[in-house]
This record gives sequence, C-alpha cells and structure tokens, in this order.
Amino acid sequence: MNADSLEVLLERFAIDPRIAAAARRAVTRVDPAAHARVRSLAHARVLGAFVDEGIAQSDLAGTFGYGYDDAARARYESLLARIFGAERALARLSFVSGTHAIVTALDACLPQGGRLLSATGPPYDTLRNAIVDAPHALVRRGVRYDEVPLRDGAVDPEALRAACAAGVDVVFVQRSRGYAPRRTLSAAECGDVASAVRAVAPAAVVLVDNCYGELVEATEPTHHGVDAVMGSLIKNLGGGLAPGGGYVIGRAEVVERVAARHYAPGLGDALGPTLGFGRAFVQGLFQAPLVVAECLAGLDLAAALFAELGEPVDPLPGAVRGDIVQAIRLGSPERLAAFARGLQRAMPLDARFAPEPGSVPGYRDHVIMSGGAFVGGATIELSCDAPLRPPFEVYLQGGTTREHVLLGALFAAQALTAD
Repeated sequence: MNADSLEVLLERFAIDPRIAAAARRAVTRVDPAAHARVRSLAHARVLGAFVDEGIAQSDLAGTFGYGYDDAARARYESLLARIFGAERALARLSFVSGTHAIVTALDACLPQGGRLLSATGPPYDTLRNAIVDAPHALVRRGVRYDEVPLRDGAVDPEALRAACAAGVDVVFVQRSRGYAPRRTLSAAECGDVASAVRAVAPAAVVLVDNCYGELVEATEPTHHGVDAVMGSLIKNLGGGLAPGGGYVIGRAEVVERVAARHYAPGLGDALGPTLGFGRAFVQGLFQAPLVVAECLAGLDLAAALFAELGEPVDPLPGAVRGDIVQAIRLGSPERLAAFARGLQRAMPLDARFAPEPGSVPGYRDHVIMSGGAFVGGATIELSCDAPLRPPFEVYLQGGTTREHVLLGALFAAQALTAD
C-alpha cells in the first residue's frame, strides 16, 4: 500500500488525527517488496501444481451421496499433494475444523496405550482440551501425554531428544503461536524437530499443526521431512472461497491411517462427496497465494500502526512471518473488548454488532472475538480473537486485501483511543 491509498481511506472515514498521523508514519515503515521473493516462490508452487495437474472443466462437477469416483476431490487432493511435496492428501468437507483433522490424525497414529509428546509446550486451547481435559479426551482412553517446554520461545532440541529417548509414538508440533506469547515456527524449524526426534526415536511419527502457516513461506513442513501436516481448508488454502473442511497431507501410510480412522477401516479415502463445491475448493486454492500475500502485507501495516501508537506487537513490522497472525499486547480485558468492537465496525457482514466476551466450546477462558466473514470461521478473512487472561493479547488474523486489514486496524485503534 502506498501513501495515496492510505489517504483515500483517511478521506472516506473519520479517523482521529493522532491515529491518522501514526498511520502515515506506519506506511513509511513498511517496505511493500519486503516479502516479495518468498511470496513469489509460494505462488510458483501453486501455479506449477496446476500446470502439472491439467484439470478439466468436467473434473469440477462433484458428487453427492457416498461420493465414489469424485473427480473434483481427486484432483483437489492431488493438487495439494503436489504443492506440499507430499505423497498423498486427504482434504474433506467431513473434517469440520482444523482441530478435528488434527485430533483424527493423532488418534489414528497412536497405538493403544501409546505415548504422545508435544514438542512445543501446551497446545492451543481446543486441542489441549481434546487431548487432556474433555470427557472423551485421548488420555482417557489410555494415551500417555507429555509436553516439552519451549526455551526462549523456541523448541528445545536437547530436552526434546531426552524426552523421546524414553519412548514415544507420536510427536506433535504446533507451528503457529495459538494463544501463547511465543513466536511461530518456520517450516524449516518444523523439519528440525523431525530430525531431532528421528535421531533417538526413528519410528516415531511427527505431525505438525500447520494452521495459519500455509503458503506463507517458500516451503511447507512436509518439504523438510515431517510425516504429515494438518489444518483447516477455510484458512489460508481456501483463498476466501472454500466453504468448509480440513486436511491431512503427508506420507501415504500416515494419510491412509487417518482415512481409515476418519471413515472406516477398509474404506480408506474412497468415499467423501464434494457436494458441488469442487469448483470453490480448486478456485480458492488457485487464488490462495495472492490472498495470503495481501493478508501478510496488511498485517505488516497493522503492526506498524500499533507500534507507532506504542503498543507491543509481535511480529514486528517487516519481520519474517511464519503465519497470518499478528499479536498485539493490550494489557487489560477492557482494552481487548474495545479493540474487538472497533475491528467489528470494518466487517463486510455484521458490522453493526458489538462483540462481547463469552464461553466458547473447547476454550478454558472466556474469549472475545470479532468477525464478519462470508464463510463462518474463515480466518483468512479479517478477524480477531483474544482469551481474557494475562498477558491480554489480541490476535489479529487474516484479511483478503491489505486495505481491509488497515481499515480494521484504524477502527480498532480509534476504539482504543475513545475507550
């Protein structure tokens, strides 16, 4: 975004002069070409997959019912496998969320009484709930579960190897920060985890929660030796068009285990209709690199704006990014609520509503969220959420255009000023 684009927004909307001045300074801090090469490499991966796949119009029709011989599903999963440098992909509407795909993969790869180890400390709230706390959590069926604490926000390889030496079946890596004050791991760092694990436990399966990280870098964790990645199809890969679903991508043997667990042994991945949404999935994937690039540019601008206003931000503007999440530390529940209500005013849908904190299934604390997505829960579209607990950080996510992200940030900053 250049200064002229910012001035158009400032002329159209009544922005407090102090915030407008900070926004003008923020635009000068952000280099629009800072991430250009990485984004081009991610885009080339997707373009190359489409060229190699050779999809025809007739492949997009989709099926209903059982979904036997669904060409749209087969083509879409083949595209994903190519993009991720993997043997096989399972991408289905029947995965209702990223958490669903992740827990299915963990359950499929853990033997009876097996040991699961989180290499990145406590996982995201909904996942920890599914592993430990919920009535039918994995530990309640005999899974042994341990966590390796992060060291200075990064994976501790020595502690990880020591934990694996005691015996482990599955090692889990959460790539994105989740609701923790830690940095996001790069794709290569996820591969480093796999190397450390295999040095002492070569048979262990390394699974990566890849939510929010797809197409942000030139490579994916599967390019660096992890066994499989899991995530949501209505985040980065959906390009704002996919209507739902989740994925597991990686080694064929691992994906087959997950398919058998998700459907039934003997059925594998032979079933699963696309219900006429094949075109949305494929077109969304084609557009995804551009949408992710716009999102990252917008988040850089938002980081620069709030840094100019004196708020602690992570990542810093212009820093290397591993996901589409921007953390802003606001310090109190009241300021979290003000931010969310300001951001809500920029939403294309439900802008007149005022978010309130409340209980959300799978979360330990009350959470306040802002969103008005065309696909409910599609955090590639602009949104934010924040658990009401110290250090009271808000997590700004997504945005299909950089202008929309900046407008949301301006409205959120104005709400903080008025609070």
